[in-house]
Amino acid sequence: MIRVLIADDHPAFRAGLRLLLQDSGLDVVAEAADGLAAVEAVVETRPDVALLDLQMPHLTGVEVTRRLQEVAPGTRVLVLTMMEADETVLAAIRAGAWGYLLKGAGQEEIERAVRSVAGGQAVYGPGVAERVMGFFAARPGAVVAPFPQLSEREREVLRLAAEGRGNADIARRLFLSEKTVRNHVSSIFTKLDVSDRAQAVARARDAGLGG
Repeated sequence: MIRVLIADDHPAFRAGLRLLLQDSGLDVVAEAADGLAAVEAVVETRPDVALLDLQMPHLTGVEVTRRLQEVAPGTRVLVLTMMEADETVLAAIRAGAWGYLLKGAGQEEIERAVRSVAGGQAVYGPGVAERVMGFFAARPGAVVAPFPQLSEREREVLRLAAEGRGNADIARRLFLSEKTVRNHVSSIFTKLDVSDRAQAVARARDAGLGG
């Protein structure tokens, strides 16, 4: 029987997903409500598949995926999330995810994805697959810039913020006024659909910017 771990910070969603997987003949061996707990539970239970949300406290799903490559390489990660931005999909794949589904997928689709990933097959949900193909169809050596919706200056501001630098430091390094930096930060929040600096920095680090 395929052994599965569920990591998601919403208890009701975890409960529903557990029932769905168990009804499909899969063995749910552990649950976790945050990223750190997910890593610990995988190390303890060694499931075949870790079914992860990307937005979790303490460690994001991308960070969990990256750590599991080191501490539990035998466990394959299947992402199940609401997040579908291009840079998020790419970050998860780069971190080592074997599959990427959007929440709202049906029971049969989730079951097939878990079984396929456990068997060593990469799986991407509708819409996601097209973008994944686009990433790897780029010419050899091509670099996919993260956050294409940001300007080059906004991307640089975000990179420095992800390194832990405040607005005053960023302004000095880029030879800008603090007001201009604040305006860039506000624009970044809007374009990334985040509400605060911590969320923006988490998104940036998942995409490989900053520390």
